[in-house]
Amino acid sequence: MNEIIMQNILSPVVLFFLLGIIAAIFKSDLKFPNGLSEALSIYLLMAIGIKGGIELSHYEIHSVIAPVLGALLLGIIIPLITIFVLKLLKMDLKNSIGLAATYGSISIVTYGAAITFLDKNGTSYEGFMNALVVLMESPAILVSLLLLKIIESKQDVSVFPSQSMGIISRYSSLLDKEVLRESIFGKSILLLVGSLIIGLILGERAVPMVKPLFMDLYNSILILFLLNMGLIAGQRLPEVKKHGIKLLLFGLLMPLLFGSLGVMIGELVGLSLGGVTLMGVLAGSASYIAAPAALKTSVPEANPSIYLGLALGVTFPFNLIIGIPVYYELAKWIH
Repeated sequence: MNEIIMQNILSPVVLFFLLGIIAAIFKSDLKFPNGLSEALSIYLLMAIGIKGGIELSHYEIHSVIAPVLGALLLGIIIPLITIFVLKLLKMDLKNSIGLAATYGSISIVTYGAAITFLDKNGTSYEGFMNALVVLMESPAILVSLLLLKIIESKQDVSVFPSQSMGIISRYSSLLDKEVLRESIFGKSILLLVGSLIIGLILGERAVPMVKPLFMDLYNSILILFLLNMGLIAGQRLPEVKKHGIKLLLFGLLMPLLFGSLGVMIGELVGLSLGGVTLMGVLAGSASYIAAPAALKTSVPEANPSIYLGLALGVTFPFNLIIGIPVYYELAKWIH
């Protein structure tokens, strides 16, 4: 285990991320132009989406139904567990919803780093895992916002996973158009879903055109993005510390709980070792793109320094350095 963790720490993507954190801590004048930062985000979203669509085109629908259902189940269960834990920690409602949406959704960059980790270890995984990234991006956001509407309507909030689908159906009318628009047609989900569909329609015909940019250069551009994420995460660390040790422990321990849950569900739906690992990574990660974009409009009272600070300043580096190898070892043990 120690060898795997050290191997992950000494990979270029992690080292450049740590370089960004160091630059932020020591207040270096290093910074990325806003336009470049936005362009890198768009690139990663398109790259993962189109690669997922191309890979998904190789599979029959019946072979991906179980993994898809497993991914959707995680998107429903994780926000419910998060709300329950935060209630025990006496967190206020709006910030609890913000963290439920953030931790229920996924980190595309953590997923990309996990793919690099698996490739380095020679571990194969199902090509349609990229498609599951798209599927796990929005359900948790919708579930979290639904829970907010339910709680605010003074209905029964003692929600368990087995009841969640019925409650979603019952209260779907509570969602307004703006919530739906931000959750489904926000930049992240639109690019992921759109690129996935394009890749699915074109299949292998798209490879000659997209390979030079979206496949060959992917890992190199991921390094640039992680350097920028390191700068942002380093700036967010003081904000997280202001909210006490309980919140810090939440950002460190919940990924392990959710990642373990993802590994178990990945095994139950019949994924390979690499697929089980990636399911754990997705479940254990936290969103800092799609969820914050939706929360900014739908739950403006939620404090971004809490949900974004934890996701970027604590959970993201934890997963990048320790979480990915832990999920891999857990997947090996279960598989």
